Amino acid sequence: MNDFFKAEELLNTTRDLVRIPSPSGFTDEVISWVEGRMQELNVPTYRNNKGGLIATIEGNDSSKHRMLTAHVDTLGAMVKEIKSDGRLRLSLIGGFRFNAIEGEYCEIITSSGKRYTGTILLHQTSVHVYKNNGDVKRDEQNMEVRLDERVFSVDDVEKLGIHVGDFTAFDPRVKLTESGFIKSRHLDDKASVALLLANIKKIKEENIKLPYTTHFLISNNEEIGYGGNSNIPDETVEYIAVDMGALGDGQTSDEHTVSICAKDSSGPYHYRLRKHLVGLAEEYNIAYKLDIYPYYGSDASAAIRAGADVRHALIGPGIDASHAYERTHQDSMLHTANLIYNYLQSSMID
Repeated sequence: MNDFFKAEELLNTTRDLVRIPSPSGFTDEVISWVEGRMQELNVPTYRNNKGGLIATIEGNDSSKHRMLTAHVDTLGAMVKEIKSDGRLRLSLIGGFRFNAIEGEYCEIITSSGKRYTGTILLHQTSVHVYKNNGDVKRDEQNMEVRLDERVFSVDDVEKLGIHVGDFTAFDPRVKLTESGFIKSRHLDDKASVALLLANIKKIKEENIKLPYTTHFLISNNEEIGYGGNSNIPDETVEYIAVDMGALGDGQTSDEHTVSICAKDSSGPYHYRLRKHLVGLAEEYNIAYKLDIYPYYGSDASAAIRAGADVRHALIGPGIDASHAYERTHQDSMLHTANLIYNYLQSSMID
């Protein structure tokens, strides 16, 4: 593997991204941040009507295009109900369970822009009061937000400007370790956004002329299923989603290699494009793992479902504890960055 990228830069960009609240439906701030980075690199961009960002780098061949996507939207919640005691019930955004956020700090973002902190707790949290709290189901009825404000009623909360439909963002608790790990919420998929930004920066700084016109879609609705299924130019032949590799029992992916997906819940990915990516990994000494994700869908599979006539693939860094307090290692980030770099300069498959 060539040393094209610096681990510190990849991890620092990921850290900066995860600190920007962006649950699906509330992504303008993080899209603006990415847009600013693109402007610094003199890469033309535009926003689609859904609020996603599309950047384009012209290539030698403009008759055939490539598209790579990563998403900035994350898991989150909305205020569903203000309870009579001033606590809040939540409606979840994205596919996860309440137990994954029990005890988590959060931020309520009002429609006027005010932000209030709180903690997501089981109503029956205190073991000194609720003897069987371990048996209580963690669900919408029993989980609540304890606001860090003097509130004791619905009226008290509404006076703060908090209402049903306000977004709730989870504290990422991002931490970089001396051993090369980054652990944080929302590495899915902000780690991949950092990888695309690093590649775009490398291409611009080294004046690399790509073989094909290439679009980079920073999507903002992936966690709810439709981030990257539109705004695909008709000339696009290859479409790659850069998203996490899910770790767990029966999986081959790990935190030290790039994961190349063969199949997820949507079905197999394009076989010859997958083989092309494997061939590049082997040619350039990039450590990889092939894997199947049983309960997973990507922006690439969403595009296929929407009728896009493209060859689709899915790659990404291996991330432990997906949709909870996630972790990956700089090795996985570096291998993924290098696979993207070499893919962008490769010939399309016949």
